[in-house]
Amino acid sequence: MAGTESPVPTIAELEEQESRLEFTHFDNLDAWNLGVRLVGLATERALPVAIDIRRHGQQLFHAALPGTTPENDAWIERKIRVVDRFAAASLLVRLRLAESGQALDAGLGVDPAQYAAHGGCVPLRIRGVGVVGTVTVSGLPQVQDHALVVEALEGALAAATGTHRPEE
Repeated sequence: MAGTESPVPTIAELEEQESRLEFTHFDNLDAWNLGVRLVGLATERALPVAIDIRRHGQQLFHAALPGTTPENDAWIERKIRVVDRFAAASLLVRLRLAESGQALDAGLGVDPAQYAAHGGCVPLRIRGVGVVGTVTVSGLPQVQDHALVVEALEGALAAATGTHRPEE
């Protein structure tokens, strides 16, 4: 995964992901299990990532794997602000802004030093409730950060419903 170019998903593909990646509930133990799943994926691939999971602003899980620095945590904070403000994945916000010719700056009422519309932060959604938190990865190229989060969410949702993905 690291060092390879990943194709950028389309807005429609990202919107489909968001509609499909919904939990029926999400508690502290779910955050722990999702975090452990992400750490497992990252360590088996030797990926230098920091991982953060929050619900209603409370950090429920954080890990900084070998090769990360405090800069990754700063990126995590900036990506989370984007998801919290726009209630959409940071990569989806980036693509929507690019499509509309807008920039994430004072014109939208934000300080670019505090917000980063870069892939890697995905909203945690509960069906019938909406966005309740975030799952964020920092350390890879943004499309790969996003893809790692989506892979872990898909695995967590499959485990929660007892279904298995075809490649398992």
